[in-house]
Amino acid sequence: MQNPTVDQSTTPVLTATGVTVHFGGLVALSDVSVDVPPGTIVGLVGPNGAGKSTLFGVMSGLLRPVGGTVCLSGQDVTKATPQSRAQLGLARTFQHPELFMGMTVRDHLVLGHRVRFERRRLWSDLVSLRAMLPTTKGEDEEVDSLLELLGLTHIAKTQVSVLPLGLARLVEVGRALATHPKVVLLDEPLSGLDILATDNLTAAFQRVVEQSTIGLSLLMVEHDVASVLALSSKIFVLDFGCLIAQGTPDEIRANPAVRAAYLGDEDQVATGLPEAQAVPEGPSAEPEPT
Repeated sequence: MQNPTVDQSTTPVLTATGVTVHFGGLVALSDVSVDVPPGTIVGLVGPNGAGKSTLFGVMSGLLRPVGGTVCLSGQDVTKATPQSRAQLGLARTFQHPELFMGMTVRDHLVLGHRVRFERRRLWSDLVSLRAMLPTTKGEDEEVDSLLELLGLTHIAKTQVSVLPLGLARLVEVGRALATHPKVVLLDEPLSGLDILATDNLTAAFQRVVEQSTIGLSLLMVEHDVASVLALSSKIFVLDFGCLIAQGTPDEIRANPAVRAAYLGDEDQVATGLPEAQAVPEGPSAEPEPT
């Protein structure tokens, strides 16, 4: 999915180039390169143990690679902390929503806004035994707009502890978006959701990218291949820690290496590989959480 109002020829908002990660003698990633253009949804897929979570860890600053670089809007952040990357416009969600059970939906979006723009007020919230400090007019406008965009206005005052999984994931996405990121890493956002919740969440992803005025991009790790193919304008495929294919949804569907490694389709494509080139497989990667 691509935002037509964004100049797609500009510098990628996020790149990982030649990333290699070892865990002891185990090669988890071998010379992997991924790029995320501005104003797009990009998919990252592969079977369990392919290295997807490891690559997310490197991009978000939780893991340090033994080789390769990570750049955010053209700036090398390979050695930067997760906090520094967040200030530069990188946000992330997790497979299991990390929400504060005593807070409302609206509180979480206010919290996200203060993390980026009102850190002094945030510290006052944390050290106070009272509830969060009252919002300002500017905060109200930002949060109200985001609640409406995500379709959360009707549950804004609801405590997150009573929300079903799909809405909890959407709240976590909203909190990430409240920091005004340039790119959000989505870690299996559709895992465990029914068809209705999946449709609601994917529609929200499309809206936030299409309506973004700053070229917001989403990089999504997901096992729901059909949803990734429907949402993404570009897809990267990992297997055994190596990048085996990259390209458009049509190119990925037609790629026999992808079928063999991930899709489980026994049919072979008579015309061979499309423009996305295969890369020789490397050593097995560490098992990833499902």
